[in-house]
Amino acid sequence: MNETNATEVQPAGAAPAAAPQQPGGMGMMIPMLLILAIFYFMMIRPQQRKEKERRKMIEELRAGAKIVFAGGLMGTIERATEKTFFVEIAPGTVIEIARASVSGVVAPEEPKK
Repeated sequence: MNETNATEVQPAGAAPAAAPQQPGGMGMMIPMLLILAIFYFMMIRPQQRKEKERRKMIEELRAGAKIVFAGGLMGTIERATEKTFFVEIAPGTVIEIARASVSGVVAPEEPKK
């Protein structure tokens, strides 16, 4: 009993079968760079712009401004220090908060006619 080998034997003089081509390094880099560029312009850059505007808004806050905290609590700034605000949240109740916890400014309400 003769066992056969699992590999094929090619006839003499025949060219070896062409190996599948491997994609080049540059062929893979171009789509990856395009994806990263799209991600940057669609996600990262707008977020940086919003954060810059938020920091500018916080720097411009002064006493008397009505603000909203990140947790949704609202109050009026009594006085500002370099890193914190003293905010009145109820008549006679003043708390100290970090400037970073301010999420927005409440526009003054116009009287109804």
